[in-house]
Amino acid sequence: MKVSSKVKGVEYAIRDIVLSAREVEKRGIQVQYLNVGDPPQYGFQPPENVINAHIDAIRNGNNFYAPSEGLKPLRDAIAEKERSKGLQTSSDGIIVTNGISEALDMVTASIVESGDEVLLPGPYYPPYSSYVKLHGGTPVEFGVDLAAGRPDIEDMRSKITPKTVAVCLINPNNPTGMVYDRKSLQDIIDVANEHNLYVICDEIYDRITYDDEFTSIGRVAKDSPVILLNGFSKVNLMTGWRLGYIAFADSPQLHNIKKYLPQLTRVRIAANMPAQYAALESLRGPQDYIDKFVAEMSRRRDLMVKRLNSIPNLTCPPVKGAFYVFPHIDDNPYSSDKEFVLELLRQKGVLTVHGSGFGEAFGREHFRLVFLPPISTLNSALDKIEDFMTIR
Repeated sequence: MKVSSKVKGVEYAIRDIVLSAREVEKRGIQVQYLNVGDPPQYGFQPPENVINAHIDAIRNGNNFYAPSEGLKPLRDAIAEKERSKGLQTSSDGIIVTNGISEALDMVTASIVESGDEVLLPGPYYPPYSSYVKLHGGTPVEFGVDLAAGRPDIEDMRSKITPKTVAVCLINPNNPTGMVYDRKSLQDIIDVANEHNLYVICDEIYDRITYDDEFTSIGRVAKDSPVILLNGFSKVNLMTGWRLGYIAFADSPQLHNIKKYLPQLTRVRIAANMPAQYAALESLRGPQDYIDKFVAEMSRRRDLMVKRLNSIPNLTCPPVKGAFYVFPHIDDNPYSSDKEFVLELLRQKGVLTVHGSGFGEAFGREHFRLVFLPPISTLNSALDKIEDFMTIR
């Protein structure tokens, strides 16, 4: 039977690579998984007050459909959070979604038609490319200086054509851990405004930063057509509860999308009702658990960057946020970065993700690792990587 050509083009390297790990495990090899950024899977659970809010919502009978746009108290709290970060928005500009992935799908479906182009910072989080292609568009990568932590504005400008409709950012960045500074964000806003482009900014890691104060896109957006994506998976340790949101800036240019995108929320009915009560508690309740989580991530970040840079033929750029490292393979003896990753898996049982899975133009000859596991696990994996690089 026929299968849509659009679906054939969808890829998600972070989970696709797991199929290879399962084959290795069938041979009796124990695999250390460093591929998925899932804090609860590594022991970082939501605090008791948030868990209890979820349980109480279920026990109190809140198991029916939520309003399609999300619970009003939650949208109020989200709007308050994003305003505190600088975004000019209100609860009417907030839509609660089943994770950022659904938010991204809805936004992309609302602005991309066949032949349109969307600018993505290379390397980028894979669903951005997949959703653009799924909706008939073409992802176009622009360069980023990983060492300096800045986008290549001239390269971005050179990639804009009459077909370009939007520029996307992930800040802090997945897969690199890079964090854009205020000037970089302002430069992107300025170029986007020159060419009448949407600015889609994913800030799911907004409170997981290590060295410098985080600047939200809202601080420089003013009345630009900024669509901010965020959620509760990473900072609030709620990955499995699948809750995110869209926050529209108060921009007259967003009038049409704010009118028509909500139709997609009604078609899919609603986001998870009990999880919305938990999300509300995570915003209103004590925040110290986040500080403890980030402090622990900072320790693991320091270990990973230091050790990877001590391994021959690996170069790891600075990590300012999120919980990923993205080292470069300086002298790859294998045919590609994907083959490098597969050989590391086959020979050492360490599962990472090939850099080209985050964009061929700028991701190739890299690989991504998460540093969520305990330090003992990370040291064990790093020992195996060092051995792999030494004996190859």
